[in-house]
Amino acid sequence: MKLARITWAIAAAAALTTVAAVAPCAAQAPAQPAPLLSPLAGAGQTPPSPWRVVGVPKQAMPLTQFAVVDIDGRRALRIEADKSYGNLVHPLNAQTLPAGPRLSWQWRLDRPLPAADLRRKDGDDVAAKVCVFFDLPLAQIPFGERQLLRLARATTPEPLPGATVCYVWDTLLPAGTTLPNAYTARVRYLVLQSGEAAAGMWQQERRDIAADFVRLFRTEATQVPPIIGVAVGADADNTGGRSVAHVAGLGLGRE
Repeated sequence: MKLARITWAIAAAAALTTVAAVAPCAAQAPAQPAPLLSPLAGAGQTPPSPWRVVGVPKQAMPLTQFAVVDIDGRRALRIEADKSYGNLVHPLNAQTLPAGPRLSWQWRLDRPLPAADLRRKDGDDVAAKVCVFFDLPLAQIPFGERQLLRLARATTPEPLPGATVCYVWDTLLPAGTTLPNAYTARVRYLVLQSGEAAAGMWQQERRDIAADFVRLFRTEATQVPPIIGVAVGADADNTGGRSVAHVAGLGLGRE
């Protein structure tokens, strides 16, 4: 088994809190909560911290390339996979998440992967994906998968989530398709966009990630575990292809 495929890694992040002095009797407007996700596309040419590129342990293949660009009058993240693998990961402090979180973004596919087929290991590549990491307890994971996850965690210093939901733009499978990753059921796919008809055109997405988790992992959990990270990515290591996509406006907030 290609164990590296289940090494979905997120960085540990410390939450720092500052307290401002308030003048006596001074009326203060309610503080606006800080965004849960740092912008993908800032002023620089690379995504700002805490976004970071993560591959698999001892990765020999190239890393998928991520760059901030101007396109169609907006700042966006360009994702290019060329016989490569990699994810751009944003860790989250689960205690800061709102109730009923919604994940929203825009994306466009510029160069698809016609040879990809998520049902097979040799076709398990995707031109664009947005993923959410859940801290599903080991006790709720089936025994065989639990042992594989423990083994995978032993190969990397990165904390690996117990469950991952990935929204994908696929070339072959119709929108609405759900299926497990060909290598591990710790990752489940939900196809949101399909085919090449909308290639080059921005598509808006807004997902109830709690409802999607229950839909995909309902045999293991009815309560949604903490969300501990978000990632975007693309890979073309199995098919040996090349893809290009863009993602913009990624945000996590309340309904």
